[in-house]
Amino acid sequence: MTGLRAAVDAATAQLREVGVPSARADALALLAHVRGVPGAELQRQLVLGATLDAATRQAYDELVAQRRARVPLQHLTGTAPFRHLELAVGPGVFVPRPETELLVDLALRAVADVSAPTVVDLCTGSGAIALAIKHELPAADVSAIELDPMAHAWAARNRDNLGLDVEIDCGAAESAFPDLDGGVDLVVSNPPYIPVGMVPIDPEVRDHDPEVALYGGSEDGLRIPIVVAARAAQLLRPGGVLIMEHADSQGDSLPAALRQQGVWSRVSDHLDLTERPRAVTAVRRAW
Repeated sequence: MTGLRAAVDAATAQLREVGVPSARADALALLAHVRGVPGAELQRQLVLGATLDAATRQAYDELVAQRRARVPLQHLTGTAPFRHLELAVGPGVFVPRPETELLVDLALRAVADVSAPTVVDLCTGSGAIALAIKHELPAADVSAIELDPMAHAWAARNRDNLGLDVEIDCGAAESAFPDLDGGVDLVVSNPPYIPVGMVPIDPEVRDHDPEVALYGGSEDGLRIPIVVAARAAQLLRPGGVLIMEHADSQGDSLPAALRQQGVWSRVSDHLDLTERPRAVTAVRRAW
């Protein structure tokens, strides 16, 4: 038998050796997963000096070894938190990031005065943004689209697991939902935006997030975001709002590119909780 605290301490040291930045948090999360208990319950067990049997210790060691190899924590636990939701994730889908939660805050603010807004999420990935909006604003009519069939399957699974009434199509953002043209109140998007050739440093991103969800199709990373924004302009009613995530290096370039499209007013950029540029909002001109 091994004490829980000793097991966590050993796992934390192993993860720190290979540069995992959240080593102790990950060691605790993996142990909670193996034991099938919430984090708070695991903390209680640690205080009480609980132990691990041999079989559980072996399962834990195997997960820690995979995390040492920089397999994403969320792939090992099979879930990723996003706002008030627990999403199923794994190989083939982009793992939602905490900074993306800002888009939901901006979305709820943008449609605060609309009783039953029509919302479209372009490039939905795991479905995180669309599902969070529907969860927090049940009156909204939410539709989402994802190009990659594997990611689309994860999004549909999350919708079904959560029991949320969201239409999730598999297809290209630039031709999404033609029946909604001119009638949408809000378009949200976290499109691929990493500049081509700028390979992410973190192995979890570089080796495990699908490339189709990462790279923006040009040296500045803006080709795909601009195409998505053009489709958003067609979908939105006059006065409708676009909210789009971007890289922290694109806080000036993406707003400037949107202004050049000539269909947007009140283009503004917004900082995330780390004070980095993260999302742009723009209002469809009323002509």
